[in-house]
Amino acid sequence: MTVTTLTIRRPDDWHVHLRDGDMLKGVLPYTARQFARAIVMPNLSPPMTDVSGVSAYRDRILAALPTGLDFTPLMTCYLTDGTDPDEIRRGHAAGVFTAAKLYPAHATTNSAHGVTSVDNIRAVLEAMQDIGMPLLVHGEVTDHEVDIFDREAVFIDRTMTALVHDYPALKVVFEHITTAEAVDFVTSASDRVGATITPQHLHINRNAMFVGGIRPHAYCLPVAKREKHRLALRKAAVSGNPKFFLGTDSAPHSVPSKESACGCAGIFNAPYAIESYATVFEEEDALERLEGFASEFGPRFYGLPLNEGTVTLEKSPVDVPLSVDANGTPVSPFHAGETIDWKLSVS
Repeated sequence: MTVTTLTIRRPDDWHVHLRDGDMLKGVLPYTARQFARAIVMPNLSPPMTDVSGVSAYRDRILAALPTGLDFTPLMTCYLTDGTDPDEIRRGHAAGVFTAAKLYPAHATTNSAHGVTSVDNIRAVLEAMQDIGMPLLVHGEVTDHEVDIFDREAVFIDRTMTALVHDYPALKVVFEHITTAEAVDFVTSASDRVGATITPQHLHINRNAMFVGGIRPHAYCLPVAKREKHRLALRKAAVSGNPKFFLGTDSAPHSVPSKESACGCAGIFNAPYAIESYATVFEEEDALERLEGFASEFGPRFYGLPLNEGTVTLEKSPVDVPLSVDANGTPVSPFHAGETIDWKLSVS
């Protein structure tokens, strides 16, 4: 039977970059129109490393929220080698920190202040384990001698395996996984370990960055990998395994920034995120499992209540524009120039 409409519990985004200032005002509505909550990444410049800074950032997000949209930002603390465990405890107790983010130093955008070695934050990890605060991990090594397509798999061997072994009661989210090795690791780990999966890593493999020339709008970190990894991610996403849940890693850059010598890592998928996921689940004949992945598994992992509202997806073609306006800045959305098969309406 062909499904023409699909109503699911309102979803959440467990990994998003909202930026700040004018860009924040421009991109926030795209996330807030479909997601009730989102885990907001802290890699601003300067990074959000303490309670006062993160609290002020949350206030700026709420101030930028358009009237009539119901959205709750869930804030994270950016870990450094010098993070104070007492600051982590204070931020969590005050309801400011939902989680903390581990960026290996220099792994991605604005991560220069990140962690150089897990050994430097052991007191922080012990505190987080004690208070039940999740650790969110960008799982890549940064050694120049390691091929960029191998950095996630090497991180599992060098760091992730020992991390979950040494802190068995710590909730760990392996963010934006991109490899079959990561799928296997999360699947075999304890139920304290989960993972987010982005829409782009379900749709594209590494060829997308090079077909017909250099395509910077397909460039993100971690980079898309070989086709076998994309297929492994699809299998995990639609499996119904509650360890895998939605996290867009939507990361906007202006069109000029993307189409520059840098290329600026990040894919802005927020405008059509849930539609993009729905396309994958339909292609995998698993639409009935989209609600779990998008709306249930994430909050249950974090120990938060499920959302009460719903959203409805209609089987109706949508032509995705080459760019959208983000408060006066043109940003190219994921699927730009393509036609997607689903349209979102909030009920």
